[in-house]
Amino acid sequence: MAKIRFEIKEIEKYIKLDSSIIEKMNMFGTPVEKSEEELEIEVFPNRPDLLSLPGFMRSFLMFLGKPNKTEYKIKKSDCKIIVNEAVKKIRPYSMAAIVKSVAFTDEKIKEIMQWQEKIHATYGRNRKKMAMGFYLLDKIKFPVTYTAKSPKDIVFEPLDMPEKMNALKILQRHPTGREYAYQLEGFDKYPVYYDSNNEVLSMPPIINSNNSGKILPNTKDVFIECSGSDLETLKKVITLAVVDLIDAGGKAYSVDVVYGNKKEAITLETEQIKISLEDVNKLLGLQLKESDLTRLLPKMGYEYSKGKVKIPCWRTDILHPVDITEDIAIAYGYDKFIPQIPSVASIGSEDKQSKIKSRIAEILIGLGLLETSSYHLIKQEEVALSEIKEKLEVSDSKTEYKILRPNLLIPSLRILSENKDNEYPQRFFELGTVFSPDKQNKSESGVLEQQNLIIALCPSNFTEAKQILDYLFKMLSLDHEIKDIAKTELIEGRTGSINLKGKQIGYLGELHPETLRNCGIKYPVSVIEISLEEIFNLIKN
Repeated sequence: MAKIRFEIKEIEKYIKLDSSIIEKMNMFGTPVEKSEEELEIEVFPNRPDLLSLPGFMRSFLMFLGKPNKTEYKIKKSDCKIIVNEAVKKIRPYSMAAIVKSVAFTDEKIKEIMQWQEKIHATYGRNRKKMAMGFYLLDKIKFPVTYTAKSPKDIVFEPLDMPEKMNALKILQRHPTGREYAYQLEGFDKYPVYYDSNNEVLSMPPIINSNNSGKILPNTKDVFIECSGSDLETLKKVITLAVVDLIDAGGKAYSVDVVYGNKKEAITLETEQIKISLEDVNKLLGLQLKESDLTRLLPKMGYEYSKGKVKIPCWRTDILHPVDITEDIAIAYGYDKFIPQIPSVASIGSEDKQSKIKSRIAEILIGLGLLETSSYHLIKQEEVALSEIKEKLEVSDSKTEYKILRPNLLIPSLRILSENKDNEYPQRFFELGTVFSPDKQNKSESGVLEQQNLIIALCPSNFTEAKQILDYLFKMLSLDHEIKDIAKTELIEGRTGSINLKGKQIGYLGELHPETLRNCGIKYPVSVIEISLEEIFNLIKN
């Protein structure tokens, strides 16, 4: 959870604080600690809209039953960002907007900086997934170009250091440059924004220009840009920034971001999701009526009519009707739920498969491996990392994760890639569900689910992987054999199939150098992946 601090004097511009209000903040799902001058509020990762004071107060006041009358509209401008192909393999996406007539004060600038810092650290994964900048609009001539150049050719005055220097010197001498230099490690070109006067606006995700990228108390009009690896994330973050500035009296204008023949821009449009009163009551164990939904949903910022929920543009976390059901529970009040003891007499016991998985985990933890847990979905671009004959794609996914994982190798490669700058050795395992098409129609969904185990070791080789595999099977009292096989992601001659009672249940081997390059992994990796279904059957019997 992210912790944010708001000055009490700033909060009291919205509402008078007393013990009852603080208790209601706790019931809103944001635990509060109060000091003499500040409130420290914990915010769940799924609510980035609450990380700013305007965003928090917007939603909290509605929770108290005070409607928000602000209209969130955006007009179209003639301004453009041209995205060059050169950034495709570095930071491929950009989004932007303009907000005018904002009354910036020292407090407002401090508030924006705190929000920006929290968004970078959480939603932006320390600027790797997303980084954003605010600029003086009157210092910029459009169109702006987002491109990549040799670091020696990127020369400008970085923020709070009014001395011209090239990108390499910025990474060596500027405090922020030194902190985030690892983000550009391994690239021979760095991303950069130029305006039509050939003035540098920023070098993302590192630092803004001191000339145009420093907001001052007399600033009125700002240009906001966001760059990163996922377009949908950028749209969400720009939307949140724009909505907060509209709350401060600003007027918003969209900026067309041009990718070849395509254009992208934020719209501030609302979305609509259908919900079922029956499903809501079943999930919550309540007996709510239609009139209750009409009363409760506006407290969480929604508009509701006849089973349809209109989602405001700043609620970027809503993906499914279950998310709305959770908000109904918050609006209803968790303190009003009455615990019930089940009327059915039963004797609880641990599932046999869970016992086996716990035993496997104990053995591997005893060998010094860490246990991980990854998403059940993978990204479209990750499909090419492994042999996948048939993709199982989720319809209407609201994120970059769209495909059910067919194995645990792909998420393990993502973990190694995202932690390539962390301490080595990296040795971990995961016990998780994988998915495949049900060609024998055994399931209603047409999708088969099975439990797999993966072990990833870096740096490592085939011999070390085999030693761990042999020890694991010895501790489980199972006999196995290994036979040579070929597998695209692994090195030929250092890859084997794992066989149990004559049946292949998995593989082990060393990752191919091409696989390592595609994932940006620096050291040799050995992996073991096993389907646990046959092991479950043998041990249970």
